[in-house]
Amino acid sequence: MSKAEVTLLDCWVSPFCMRVKIALEEKGVAYESQAEDLFGGKSELLLTSNPHGKVPVLLHNEKPVSESAIIVAYIDETWPSSSFLPPCAYGRAQARFWADYIDKKVFDAGKGICLGKGEEVEVAKKDFIEVIKTLEKTLGDKDFFGGDTFGFVDIIGIAMTSWFPAYEKYGSFKLEDDCPKFSAWIKRSSERESVAKVIPEAEKVLGFMAMFRKMMGVEE
Repeated sequence: MSKAEVTLLDCWVSPFCMRVKIALEEKGVAYESQAEDLFGGKSELLLTSNPHGKVPVLLHNEKPVSESAIIVAYIDETWPSSSFLPPCAYGRAQARFWADYIDKKVFDAGKGICLGKGEEVEVAKKDFIEVIKTLEKTLGDKDFFGGDTFGFVDIIGIAMTSWFPAYEKYGSFKLEDDCPKFSAWIKRSSERESVAKVIPEAEKVLGFMAMFRKMMGVEE
């Protein structure tokens, strides 16, 4: 497969783009990444490919697929070897539920830590830790959310942890103190080649967040 057949409209710091890249790496799919300037002006290709004007967008044979979790599922179905999802219907339903939980809970709580002020930060931090504790309970003693296999929920979740250093910095806490099993899962997952290749260094993310906070009028 040539790279031209698969193009990702991308932003390096977006955890939603990261999960798509991890999924592509896991499947061994060659792709071309097209960086989007989300602050200086979005490309015409992005605006015509996704009516929301958001990344990521996967272009497969010039046909656009939007929304990161939908894209990961599309990748899994299009290149079906080593499926990300369990073989049974119940297992697949549970995986989709927890992926949806991550999408609805983790990012918003973390954003409240980084962009909140005063007491708002403490409230957001408490909410965030409770969300992660819920995920930790679901993970249990398993290596991955998919059991012995790095799967759909792991891909959806591990990309979100790329912003955790910023949450810890601005929330003045260490996640490992409250959620040691979840933190061990982060470390275990981060050692995978597909993840290590995609997740940016913490210092780069922290630099971006400092800039973003300034843009949003939050004092350092």
